Amino acid sequence: MKKHDVLIIGAGGAGLRAAVAAHEAGADVAMVTKLHPVRSHTGAAEGGINAALKDEDDWKDHAYDTVKGSDYIGDQDAIETMTEEAPNEVIRLENMGMAFSRTENGRMAQRAFGGLSFPRTTYASDKTGHMLLHTMYEQVMKRGITVYDEYFVTNVVRENGKCHGAVAVDIQTGEVEGFAGGATVLATGGSGQVFEHTTNAVACTGDGTSMAYRAGVPMEDMEFVQFHPTTLPSTGILITEGCRGEGGELYNNKGERFMYEYGYAANDGELASRDVVSRAELTEVQEGRGFEDGCVHLDLTHFGEEKIEERLSQILELARDFEDVDPVTEPIPVKPGQHYMMGGVACDANGATELDGLYAVGETACVSVHGANRLGGNALLELVVMGKLAGQHSANNHLTNVSTSAVEQAVDDERARIDELMSGGKEHQSVIRQDVQNVMTEKVNVFRAEEGLEEALEVIDEAKERYEDVNVKDSSKTFNTDLIQALELRSIIDCAETITIGALKRTESRGAHWRYEHQDRDDENWLKHTYVYHTEDGPEVKYEDVEIKDYKPKARSY
Repeated sequence: MKKHDVLIIGAGGAGLRAAVAAHEAGADVAMVTKLHPVRSHTGAAEGGINAALKDEDDWKDHAYDTVKGSDYIGDQDAIETMTEEAPNEVIRLENMGMAFSRTENGRMAQRAFGGLSFPRTTYASDKTGHMLLHTMYEQVMKRGITVYDEYFVTNVVRENGKCHGAVAVDIQTGEVEGFAGGATVLATGGSGQVFEHTTNAVACTGDGTSMAYRAGVPMEDMEFVQFHPTTLPSTGILITEGCRGEGGELYNNKGERFMYEYGYAANDGELASRDVVSRAELTEVQEGRGFEDGCVHLDLTHFGEEKIEERLSQILELARDFEDVDPVTEPIPVKPGQHYMMGGVACDANGATELDGLYAVGETACVSVHGANRLGGNALLELVVMGKLAGQHSANNHLTNVSTSAVEQAVDDERARIDELMSGGKEHQSVIRQDVQNVMTEKVNVFRAEEGLEEALEVIDEAKERYEDVNVKDSSKTFNTDLIQALELRSIIDCAETITIGALKRTESRGAHWRYEHQDRDDENWLKHTYVYHTEDGPEVKYEDVEIKDYKPKARSY
């Protein structure tokens, strides 16, 4: 058994920032991750990170934009914390050595992003997440923080109302090991693999969210799933919002800039909030004005090759490699794809959950700073601001009476469960996973209907039963990806169920959640957060009021 003051589960941007902050606060910190840190999905973030850096900009304007973008369901105290801290954290990244793009006078460059009233998105070409990830990993290595690489954490350990650590499978050997920790910080990323068409990496299976859920911590606002308006149709690969921030234009098959022509966003056009643009694109397709594969066209040809090479070089490569399209001379086919989870493990601004000693941060968490719809450029910001706060708080408030016996018992229980998985079953995990992904993509997508949500729940309920007799074909222990995927499937099912239950019960349209039968926002009845608890009898749903401060809900338009 390994024992540390603070365990960070996951090693993307949020986990790395939390690890650095906890170490700086004097804690003995270790990171436990199923991927090498620089392979984390943070590296796929392209567009930028928001901060009010210029004299003519103000963090309070950033806060208002974020509240409005959230469709007034983001908690305003947490949003103000994030936006006020943003300039300091971005400057801290620069001081750590992050290679931001520059203007001609040497200042950090900033571009326009959807839903922002000021061009406050700092960036590193179109590889911002990649640069951030490597910068933070350098800081972890510099401090000598322990990293347990390629350990897949399957459970957190709960005893007497406290979290005492975690249980993990060593992917290299197949052995189950215990990690005792005075504080455990979940930073495992999102759950995009719940859907078939997603920008998320195959590792984004909602592991941390599911672990907290099964330990008694509620999932918050899981029905709010962001579908990014510009992904490649063949792969789901992200085409950054930076394309539109630089002046990219969306066209239908009639050659119309439909965001303006059909009044979807008469003022902001392509730079409306992501939920608005995604719905507009699908409406164009459904009304016969789209292209094949349910696409519209994103046109960058007016930029010229030099500008594309300088600011969007990765997009150039992705379009050429995966769609056989040259953005210099022809438009890129794009369509909405699952991109981000606004919901997650319910926690406060310090990442603390209802379970003493357990924290959550990043896309795993729901603070809630994104509400019903996240603004582009705020995800990387949340990673560093909330990562810092969670690291500091966990270091200063970790438990001293950690029960190693509870961890040992949890290890024995997990070994028995894995032995049972390996002993054979009726159905392979991949078949169940595909069924869940298909129904979520078809029925719980951008547009949602009551009948479709009910059908999805039926498929998910069946998947839960089928999982009880799942088959793992590979009998080896070394790098058994079949076993790992079977373990991940439990997380996918948990996340799919809570997303769909929340969506079915929320009888309104707000942000990324849009219901055919309830197409208006209903502040009187639904200005509240959804909390889903795990019980032996199935999910239990409760609601909590949204934290309203300076910004009262009003009509949201772009």
